[in-house]
Amino acid sequence: CFGFPLSIFFIVINEFCERFSYYGMKAVLTLYFTRFLHWGDNFATAIYHTFVALCYLTPILGAIIADSWLGKFKTILYLSIVYAIGQTVLSVGSINDLTDHNQDGSPDNIAVNIALSVIGLVLIALGTGGIKPCVSAFGGDQFEDDQEKQRSTFFSLFYLSINAGSLLSTLITPTIRASQCGIHTKKECYPLAFGVPAILMAVALVVFVVGSKMYKKVKPQGNIMVEVSKCVGFAIKNRFQHRSKEFPKREHWLDWANEKYDKRLIAQTKMVLRVLFLYIPLPMFWAVFDQQGSRWTLQATAMNGDFGFQIQPDQMQIVNPILIVIMVPVVDSLVYPLIKKCKLNFTPLKKMTVGMFLGSMAFVAAALVQVQIDKTYPVFPAAGQTQIQLINLGVASATVQFQPQLKSVDVGPYKTTGYLTFETSKLKSLDIISASLNKTVPLELLEGERYTLPFKWGPLGIQSDLVWDNITSKPESGKSLVRFINSLDYTVNISMDDMHFGPLDPLSVSNYTDVPKPAWLYTISISKPYFCGDLSKKFGYGGAYTISVHGCVEKKLDIKYFEDMAPNTVHMAWQIPQYFLLTCAEVLFSVTGLEFSYSQAPSNMKSVLQAGWLLTVAVGNIIVIIVAGVSTIKQQWAEYVLFAALLLVVCIIFAIMASFYTYIDPNEIEAQFSKEEKEEDKKDKDNNEKEADSQM
Repeated sequence: CFGFPLSIFFIVINEFCERFSYYGMKAVLTLYFTRFLHWGDNFATAIYHTFVALCYLTPILGAIIADSWLGKFKTILYLSIVYAIGQTVLSVGSINDLTDHNQDGSPDNIAVNIALSVIGLVLIALGTGGIKPCVSAFGGDQFEDDQEKQRSTFFSLFYLSINAGSLLSTLITPTIRASQCGIHTKKECYPLAFGVPAILMAVALVVFVVGSKMYKKVKPQGNIMVEVSKCVGFAIKNRFQHRSKEFPKREHWLDWANEKYDKRLIAQTKMVLRVLFLYIPLPMFWAVFDQQGSRWTLQATAMNGDFGFQIQPDQMQIVNPILIVIMVPVVDSLVYPLIKKCKLNFTPLKKMTVGMFLGSMAFVAAALVQVQIDKTYPVFPAAGQTQIQLINLGVASATVQFQPQLKSVDVGPYKTTGYLTFETSKLKSLDIISASLNKTVPLELLEGERYTLPFKWGPLGIQSDLVWDNITSKPESGKSLVRFINSLDYTVNISMDDMHFGPLDPLSVSNYTDVPKPAWLYTISISKPYFCGDLSKKFGYGGAYTISVHGCVEKKLDIKYFEDMAPNTVHMAWQIPQYFLLTCAEVLFSVTGLEFSYSQAPSNMKSVLQAGWLLTVAVGNIIVIIVAGVSTIKQQWAEYVLFAALLLVVCIIFAIMASFYTYIDPNEIEAQFSKEEKEEDKKDKDNNEKEADSQM
């Protein structure tokens, strides 16, 4: 078809579906941990990066299985089945109603959901990692030796399908996740957000199987990584056995493998190890880069995503692939030629150094954004403290004195004091004084909690009701919370669209409830003893509001808003500079790094370097796991600065290591070996002929 083997179209479609499945699932994973499983930010970050690390460790296993035993086709087939099962198990594990027997909207046995989720993620890591090194190579196997141009076009299509799958899934699955679904109660729709990637993985598997009769299947020919490992292991073992001074030193420690392995393999291994030595500092870059899906997503949950349309926090990750698509051609066709015209020697290792520096600056930018976010956070009570908010629902001002003689505040009509902080052990009661009326309210408060005390004038004097707020953090869902106070003298039913806050007695307060779509307008109404309503205001994201109902004027509901917690005000657009810097870093570091590695290693050793490169990604994620697990840093901006500083130090170390590196041409070295081997073969042939002549 158009000069291409028909089989490669099945492989490209398979890769698109698989990448959609992987990136779509990964995009919503951090918020699934924090909002559904209710894990803390640090633990969620650690588990996220454990999963990513596994995804980059298993490709080595997949490559060995494919090259040594099963072959690429069977490896892709079997591990894709494992992959699809993992996606399905994860989707089932995210069903809210799975163990919600009392139908209150929360799983009664969260351990079941956690167990299924972990099993699903392990299977996905085995699947996606195991097939990662096989699919592109299997596609390359479909071409004949004289189809070099078509093979090159295939790889372009292949990587285009990866980017297309990543872009679309990062846009679509967070939108699905933000929708509401459920049998008994409506919650964020994680089952569908994971279910769509599971369906796409099943489609990928079906497409791959349909093309099975068209594939060229190359038999396993042994894995070069195993040979290199054996060669290195033998050299170390042999050197250790001959460590006494009576044995002469050899030029290189790998030369101790001469007794068992040929000179060409040893020379090729030396070339590879020179590059792998430069890989030692690289994990720090990946420790920074992969936090887009964890720390940066969590940062976005505390920001305002109103772009005229609502952007979800986990959708901000789409900025990276969009910028990659734009910047790779711009850098290749404009920036690099301009640098060359300026006669600057911008070598691959220098590009990687600049990339690491820009990665460090991206986290400085993230820290600056975090400082601005932290300024908008409410102050919650510390240990030994309690906070109390007074709401005056009456038409006259009042003075409230906190006893014993702590402080006094004036509260105007329909006004709130905001949250006032006291030492719990000292605050015993408060006096509400208005005109000739006076009321003492005894207080029994818990440490570390917030309370609200609404009060008003009734037939029997001042009425009040102390309410425990049960909220000491920003809303977990990232949405806004709303509750109602009945300021009327009779019981009313209060609704906000299809959300019902129940019959509320005079001065009673409903529980906080998530606003499903905080950017929407809702109809607030009372239906007992008569119907009356009005449109709400837009609540925004991350806020908490108390709404008091005061009556009905010409069928329009008289309501007052009290802001218990300010909504997110720092705009998500402020994350774009850090994404821009990190994408620039990726273009300079990742693209150049692979290109440099491949140019400095023999053709048959590419897979060894690929394994080494993937291993640096895995180790980078392990670094994040360690920092998230042991760090005592409580301020997120300080952690960003820590990572920026660590990457800057590693950048300097890498620059020093790179300055001592001498570029080589592996083809010349291999050509020299081929020439020497031919000469040796000729000598052996001549010697054999001479021996034959002498015997005659």
